[in-house]
Amino acid sequence: MRMYDVITKKKHGEALTDAEIRFFVEGFTHGTIPDYQISSLMMAICLCGMNDEETAILTDAITHSGDTLDLSRFGTLSVDKHSTGGVGDKTTLVVAPLVAAAGARVAKMSGRGLGHTGGTVDKLESFAGFRTTLSADEFLSQVDQIGIAVIGQSGELAPADKKLYALRDVTATVDSIPLITSSIMGKKLAAGSHSIVLDVKYGSGGFMKTPEDAERLARAMVTIGTALGRNVAALITNMDAPLGLGIGNIIEVEEAREVLRGRGPADLREVCLSLATMMLHLSLGLTKENARALAEQTLASGAADRKFNEWIAAQGGDPTVPLPRAAHTLDVRADRDGYLAHVNAESVGVASVTLGGGRITKADEIDYTAGIILHKKVGETVKSGDLLATLYTTEKESALTAARDAVLRAITLSDAAPDPIPLIYKIITKECLDA
Repeated sequence: MRMYDVITKKKHGEALTDAEIRFFVEGFTHGTIPDYQISSLMMAICLCGMNDEETAILTDAITHSGDTLDLSRFGTLSVDKHSTGGVGDKTTLVVAPLVAAAGARVAKMSGRGLGHTGGTVDKLESFAGFRTTLSADEFLSQVDQIGIAVIGQSGELAPADKKLYALRDVTATVDSIPLITSSIMGKKLAAGSHSIVLDVKYGSGGFMKTPEDAERLARAMVTIGTALGRNVAALITNMDAPLGLGIGNIIEVEEAREVLRGRGPADLREVCLSLATMMLHLSLGLTKENARALAEQTLASGAADRKFNEWIAAQGGDPTVPLPRAAHTLDVRADRDGYLAHVNAESVGVASVTLGGGRITKADEIDYTAGIILHKKVGETVKSGDLLATLYTTEKESALTAARDAVLRAITLSDAAPDPIPLIYKIITKECLDA
């Protein structure tokens, strides 16, 4: 088999065989096929697409390109959750302990933030001593004992995806539904959970900019995950404005803890409960109505908050120690009356990175105290002089003015109240695909 022939076949829009797909994935993973040929194939796939069968084979090849995690000891109780990324998205910090406290098993690998989106692993490292790397035995033992463990992604799981994504990122081939689907699902399947709930975000702060594009991606991932033997569902959620009020690592941890204690922003609470409901529905076999009732009861009883503290302590953190505060702050105020019509999530996320709250390159150091707290939600009335946001930083005081100007540009005030946009656009399940 020659790579030249595989490229030519896809260039002409033909479907690749099982053998051809596994040939190029294995060859690239082990260094026998050069990156310039894989780049050419990725562009051909980007332009000509892949059918569902091809995408399923590519996903399976990525899944088995390295180690896989065996969670069979937990039966159908193991459940994972993946977000396509957003601004202020701290849902894992609420949902994971909530679902574990309700009786499921959450054995999760999460990523770090890059660009305008935050990462769960960075947020967890806000707790001094928190271990984001565990051995396989430690990881599984912790899930056995307390129902939850969340660690950073292992380099041995789905190594093909790591190499393919790095190449796609610099060859303008990221925005392909088959390639996105195989990348996300390849990693999730390698991580071993019986059920997977996907949070597919759309809007200014999401990877997919429209709900229609988000739905296409969600349907593709549910189709492929189901075909490969897992229970998969996807919630399509709004990321046109930041989720909740806080952006930044410690800021988001504290907001998540507010939700776990029965407080916090209503939009964050609702998205968390909706994700937890679907995770409990799939893992415990409950009706959606009973799963929702269990999620609400677990949150209201304080069990989810207690599980959060148990989880942080199990991985070396101390949830009782107050987290550090930023040394420098700056308020952002409105210069006119009106309604808050829009907050560009991506722009606010970039402003938080400017303050030190995120990375531009993987080597960048994070200021865990840095970030932004918004004081108004879309649709609320604003008076001239009202506080719109507060900026926080310890390491980059010189960036405060530029970040303030960026936040002001990201906020749109209007004379009329904006039309409400639903938090959850649609839920995609196997039944939806069969309908």
